[in-house]
Amino acid sequence: MRGFNLYSRVLRVIGGGLMLLALLAPAGCGGEQARQEAEEAAARPFAGKSITLITANHPWADEIKTLLPDFEAETGMSVLIQSHFEDQLTQKLTVQFTSGAEKPDVFMYRPLQEGKAFYRNGWLQPLDGYAAREAGYGLEDFSAQAIRSATVDGQLTGIPIITEQGVLYYRKDLLEQAGLSVPRTIGELTEAARTLQDPEHGVYGFVARGQRSPLVTQVSSFLYSEGGDFTAGGRAAINSPQALKAFTEYGTLLREYGPPEAIHMSWPQASRLFAAGHAAFYTDANSLYRSVTDPAHSKIADRVGFAPFPAGDAGSRTYNITSWGLAINPKSPNRDAAWAFIAWATSRETVLHTQGKGHPGARRSVWNLPEGTAGFPSELVEAVRESSREGVDHDRPTTVDVAGAREAVGEIVQRVISGETDIRETADRANAALQAILDKEAEGRP
Repeated sequence: MRGFNLYSRVLRVIGGGLMLLALLAPAGCGGEQARQEAEEAAARPFAGKSITLITANHPWADEIKTLLPDFEAETGMSVLIQSHFEDQLTQKLTVQFTSGAEKPDVFMYRPLQEGKAFYRNGWLQPLDGYAAREAGYGLEDFSAQAIRSATVDGQLTGIPIITEQGVLYYRKDLLEQAGLSVPRTIGELTEAARTLQDPEHGVYGFVARGQRSPLVTQVSSFLYSEGGDFTAGGRAAINSPQALKAFTEYGTLLREYGPPEAIHMSWPQASRLFAAGHAAFYTDANSLYRSVTDPAHSKIADRVGFAPFPAGDAGSRTYNITSWGLAINPKSPNRDAAWAFIAWATSRETVLHTQGKGHPGARRSVWNLPEGTAGFPSELVEAVRESSREGVDHDRPTTVDVAGAREAVGEIVQRVISGETDIRETADRANAALQAILDKEAEGRP
């Protein structure tokens, strides 16, 4: 059974005490019965336990649900699942935790979006001790960047289940027809987008997220590749020369070679436009690849190419993050059972299964197995491997007030999309706003 080689070891550790009691039981019929009962209890230490799992409406959660009957039969534990859309999930968890609720026991969350705020509010159980106490779990097998994404104030607050890296999607047929090579630099991408811009025939050179908050995670790859970051030395740095160059590049691509409605697009709109065959290039997360390669939803399914993110002055540097993790409610009375579920759901065997279905996980060993990459196009696998080597462990400013920080960054880029050519004043104002957020957090002010 997938995932249970590790899980059997977990059961042996937990059930060891019960087995010791069985060995110490008095001889005779009563002793034999006690021994048998203890052996059964040691084999299924969570029999009769019930935990509540809250998930996002996410393909990974759908896949885990298909495996749950085996997990429940093996452990005797029942897992009650509730699912919500992303924004509803955050609201639901916030209400639950603010009231001091013991449920859910386990939940999906976005480490870089909610992690810092949740942890400092006391809503995330540190998991370092749980992961370290089981030699067979293999925390060291997880991508270092993914683990850092889920770490707050030196504490591991969640276990990665879905990772993301930025990649370049492109139309193979359009490049071949124009005699163009796949862009390896941001400059080459801009030139190729200009060459392939053909709105009269329904094709734009480039598409990506243009909405103020959603665009931040994707412009981060431009920022890192030009040698910048959202902060430097603990100070806001979104008005640095590197940041201004990166934001101008991204905004100009969308203004000059993107669709007229680009400023209103998040990933669903951008991926749909690309899948409909209306753009030559598209930069976004690798986890969205199915939205443009599924023949049921894409008109160009057999013509999509994948490449590492184009290089800037600092090389090709994109994000390599945990987009979704599993965490434990500190107030849960069933924390050991909750960890047993997480240990199974993130075990090498289970990740091999879920990743084989196309859900990118964080275990490096799985990425090196043919079965672990079978659910992905080979070009995409190579792009992910290359991007991961120099990957950055965040795709937005790391702060409690992530929403406010994203608004500050997004405003600068949207000014470029709207046609502003001198963004220094806007960037200085936005940088001061981000610094105020960082200062407020450092001082512990609400």
